[in-house]
Amino acid sequence: MSAGAKIAETFISVQGEGRLTGTPSWFVRFSGCNLRCAWCDTPYASWSPEGSNRSIPSLLDEAHASGVRHAVVTGGEPMLFDEAAALARSLRAQGLHVTIETAGTVWREIDADLMSISPKLANSTPAAESGWRGRHDARRINLDALQRLIDAHPQRQLKFVVAEPADLDEIETLLERLRRWAPEDVMLMPEGVTPEAMEARDWIDAACAERGWRPCPRLHILLFGNTRGT
Repeated sequence: MSAGAKIAETFISVQGEGRLTGTPSWFVRFSGCNLRCAWCDTPYASWSPEGSNRSIPSLLDEAHASGVRHAVVTGGEPMLFDEAAALARSLRAQGLHVTIETAGTVWREIDADLMSISPKLANSTPAAESGWRGRHDARRINLDALQRLIDAHPQRQLKFVVAEPADLDEIETLLERLRRWAPEDVMLMPEGVTPEAMEARDWIDAACAERGWRPCPRLHILLFGNTRGT
């Protein structure tokens, strides 16, 4: 693995979000991101990237030794790195089901059994004093990359972090500019890192029921709280 791609952590847990919620999975988190979300819950892979270089063979050995059959390639933003594509291809060759977790700002060809796309809304924009506000807003929505990911991966989900009902208008405006997605692809995930935040979602349930979307509570937060390595 090149010096440009660090691994922040690997761990075994249950998938906490989306269609595969509750599935035992091996996670590999690439360190480095082109965004700086205000509410990022993994700042050690974005705001202050941590980690060490790991070879693809060592990661494959670890995934195999985990004993689970699902792998999640996440970040940070794994789509920034050539190594993520090589790793995903090798994991699938070993017979693992591979989920790629991405903000959808970067297009590259990559093997995935499930493409998990989480476009960032305006509620993700950091404060001006962070020095990242302009860069983040300029990058957080890439329509071409989003459409290409949708087109290339029939098994996909579109997860939106929402903080208030006003976020629904922004989601609908974005979806109107995209093609070939289905209502059941769209998931609403409450912003927050506490069990209380996950449970305070009546308006999310109502919005999903009205539109044919899906609510997406974060199981790992409910089970473990905001704990690294879960």
